[in-house]
Amino acid sequence: MSEMKGLVLEGGGFRGMYTCGVIDVFMENGICFDEVVGVSAGAAFGCNIKSKQIGRALRYNKRFCQDSRYSGLKSFIKTGDLYNKEFAYGIVPTILDPFDTKTFRENPLKFTVVCTDIHTGNPVYHEIQNGDATDIEWIRASASIPIVSKPVKLDGYELLDGGVSDSIPVNWMLERSDKTVIILTRDKSYRKEPMKYIHLLKKAFKEYPNLQKALENRYIVYNKTLDEIEQLEREGKVFVIRPSKPISCAMIEKDPNHLQEIYDIGRRDALHYLVDLKKYL
Repeated sequence: MSEMKGLVLEGGGFRGMYTCGVIDVFMENGICFDEVVGVSAGAAFGCNIKSKQIGRALRYNKRFCQDSRYSGLKSFIKTGDLYNKEFAYGIVPTILDPFDTKTFRENPLKFTVVCTDIHTGNPVYHEIQNGDATDIEWIRASASIPIVSKPVKLDGYELLDGGVSDSIPVNWMLERSDKTVIILTRDKSYRKEPMKYIHLLKKAFKEYPNLQKALENRYIVYNKTLDEIEQLEREGKVFVIRPSKPISCAMIEKDPNHLQEIYDIGRRDALHYLVDLKKYL
């Protein structure tokens, strides 16, 4: 029996362009996996690995990052969502830069997204199989940032960004795979600081104490996960690709050239590790 190969995709907003660069190199070089789990931007951009659409996430983000219909203050004021549901998750994937649902559906690769249940504060792991409107809603839920997004209602849940409860679901994947590859969107020196405005978040979610706790403890859990990943990496149990230098970008990045730069770093890093990755897998 062949070994199961898993891929973990961290989120991080437009730092996810780094992930896009890495997975495009994977697809170009025949690096395949049996299961992928994506969080937030890792889900939104990473789903293109199952639809086998090299360059798509970079292309549409560069094309629409300056378009007020796609994201921004105008969308937030009008809809309560920083990323416009109708345009970003409707018109773009169905008309302007079509998501290949046929290939997505026929590809046996399992693709799971991570969301956060606002009532329990716990992660919800959901496999998407068809690339249809419901699956797109699960992706949107996974990437719905607290405060600047409304909770997404699906299957009896009220959901927000998966990064709140499980930013890097390495333990979830280790239970399922023999070989685990992790794509991070922060360089090795990075550790998360306590949230500066946690009191505002706690006030905004005063009716959801479990979500409050998850938000307050997120930096602790995140940093512990990074420590665990580094230990697993030293033991040869996981293979990690992370930015070779710090990557900074705005929550709503309006410079398409900067998106290209982040993507290119991902490509360079992936190519650098390609030989070692093939040996690991």
